[in-house]
Amino acid sequence: MDGTTIRKHAAARIEELPGAYLDHPFGPDWDVFKVRGKVFMLQTGTTGDPIVILKARPADGAVLRDAYPEITPGYHMNKRHWITLNPGGEIDRQLVEDLVTESYLLVVEKLPRDRRPVDPEVFGQTGP
Repeated sequence: MDGTTIRKHAAARIEELPGAYLDHPFGPDWDVFKVRGKVFMLQTGTTGDPIVILKARPADGAVLRDAYPEITPGYHMNKRHWITLNPGGEIDRQLVEDLVTESYLLVVEKLPRDRRPVDPEVFGQTGP
């Protein structure tokens, strides 16, 4: 998948996440997505290719980096807690959407309960 498509799928998923919004605190070259003021996704093309940067649990990030050459440590972020989705390879739309959702939920679960726009324990789950 090319970088523009990865960014498009990631941004489309944001529209379905309660309380998520776009900000530009670092200028127009960086799309910064937040929930309740906390960053969970960044997008930029300043590297030459469009990339998406997401939060990830350290163990999950390591597994993803091993499984997908196009997933690398977070660009300009903590390398243990962030990953970068680069163009090319085997990343598909569902994986992008799942990783965006997981990044969002990692931030939401750290928020005080009364500030959470969703319950991270059950968000996205359907009935039995």
